[in-house]
Amino acid sequence: MKTFVLMAGGTGGHLFPAMALAQELNRRGHAVELMTDHRVESYGADFPARQIHVVPAATPSLRHPVKFIAGGLTILRGIGTAWSTLRKIRPDAVIGFGGYPTFPPFVAASLLGVPGILHEQNAVMGRANRALVRFADMLALSFASTRYAEHLSLEKAVTGNPVRDRVRAVAAAPYPVLDDSSAIHLVVFGGSQGAKALSDIVPAAIALLPETLRNRLRIVQQARPEDIERVTEAYRRSRTSVELAAFIPDLPERIAAAHLVIGRAGASTIAELTIIGRPAILVPLPGALDADQKHNGMVMAAAGGGWVEEQATLSPQSLATRLAQLLADPPALHRAAAAARTLGRPHAVERLADLAEMLAGKTIQIAEDSRT
Repeated sequence: MKTFVLMAGGTGGHLFPAMALAQELNRRGHAVELMTDHRVESYGADFPARQIHVVPAATPSLRHPVKFIAGGLTILRGIGTAWSTLRKIRPDAVIGFGGYPTFPPFVAASLLGVPGILHEQNAVMGRANRALVRFADMLALSFASTRYAEHLSLEKAVTGNPVRDRVRAVAAAPYPVLDDSSAIHLVVFGGSQGAKALSDIVPAAIALLPETLRNRLRIVQQARPEDIERVTEAYRRSRTSVELAAFIPDLPERIAAAHLVIGRAGASTIAELTIIGRPAILVPLPGALDADQKHNGMVMAAAGGGWVEEQATLSPQSLATRLAQLLADPPALHRAAAAARTLGRPHAVERLADLAEMLAGKTIQIAEDSRT
């Protein structure tokens, strides 16, 4: 048995792939511990770790000198805390999943001589991971082409982005039958926190569709708790069948049953859509410094599996036009679903676990993914 310490920022985008790897390492009989920040209370209650360690961390702010100095002191304190904890755990290897809370423990592991893998979920390498590559022994990538990773000299491997067991369980579900008269299943969600913009735009767009098309829609939409009442009213006025929830626990199954998805373009969303194989209208989160969601979405669009719409230019009218075109062309949706599936890497977690075991000193044959 080996001991692994996983390190991740405390949001779903970082914690979910770490959770998938923890599940796989546990299945292989290894011990897993997690180092993250206080946000784990919202996302990591079911994280399968022997112990969860909250480590002080901060996001550097170059624009504010006082905050920069305070952040630097917090990071140093985090390195010290992690160094002390890691000395007690004595891990065989560490795996970092990005986010600034990964920085202190990953640096501490390097100072202790513990080998480490960095995993990058997005098509653009995150700033924390870019700062940490000098301390890593290996870089695992979700996308074959990853911005800022092209010229790095350390060993790289394309593993894909690990997804939860629940997603893999529905990966083989065929695209639902869709003809000119059947019900049309649409799933709308904005990531682990929902998205106000989708709550504003999607119901208004649906109201603009022809009544004959609107009557066939069966919509499942995630919305923030404070938005549910007004979204419910918007759908009531347009007489559209909808199921609203602040959290959709069976989201993988809902995606598998969908003919079309509308959502953000976070790394976990892209991984789940491509493994299950469903077409999507992707609305990247605006304002990101490196436009990581836009780059993620463009990979899927380039393969023919989705359509990217910028939030700044997306209106109810333009979305209604796009929906009317797509929903009137079932063969095009079916082709897009098949194209999305070609990008999926359902065995990403096994490949990443293989690399972790190899780095920890266990000699194994790296599993080949038939979808590479």
